[in-house]
Amino acid sequence: MSVSEAVDSRVSARAFLDRPVPRTLVEDILRRAARAPSGGNLQPWLARLVEGEEIAALKTRMRARVAELPDGEPMAHGFYPPTLKPAYLARRRRNGEILYGALGIDRRDPVARKAWIDENFQFFGAPAGVLLFIERSSTPYQWIDLGIYLQTVLLLLREAGLDACPQADWAMYAATVAAFLDAPPDLMLICGIAIGHADPNRPENFVRTERDDPLAAFAIS
Repeated sequence: MSVSEAVDSRVSARAFLDRPVPRTLVEDILRRAARAPSGGNLQPWLARLVEGEEIAALKTRMRARVAELPDGEPMAHGFYPPTLKPAYLARRRRNGEILYGALGIDRRDPVARKAWIDENFQFFGAPAGVLLFIERSSTPYQWIDLGIYLQTVLLLLREAGLDACPQADWAMYAATVAAFLDAPPDLMLICGIAIGHADPNRPENFVRTERDDPLAAFAIS
């Protein structure tokens, strides 16, 4: 598979088959992805793979925690700026229309939407997951490095015939995850990655989000 094919065929899978993935394969990908460029070669990313009994225990813990705190824990950073420009807001809304339309969930049904969103914390049923951390003292430039590493992981997973979904929602329960994994307090959870084989019978796995031309206009309004 070429890089172009991996980029074009990759989608965020949100429903997985009950089919295990070899731990050694995922570990190899996580290590090879570390060839991603990094400013000053800091390599600020830290990856934690969970599978088997450990991911089962984490999923159980998260079911309880989400029920206890349905709105999540205090976050170090918000997902979006306080005010989105109309172009960004339109893209976000359109993304929701496409995804919830495929799921058959009315956007005016908050109960159904919340139930589906909470599946993030079950890795959407994936048999393996990765949680990515970075030092709390990191600047936005180290966050760039982590993003490049994340994309490299996603493309290598695609090359290996695996499906995945990057999940920022895990940051909503960073304290719970850190405690579960016994992570040092100077590390901050940024996101997770659900990894496995996409269920070919689930409509959400056929969603293709739209993309605008990044060269079309310099100013975003």
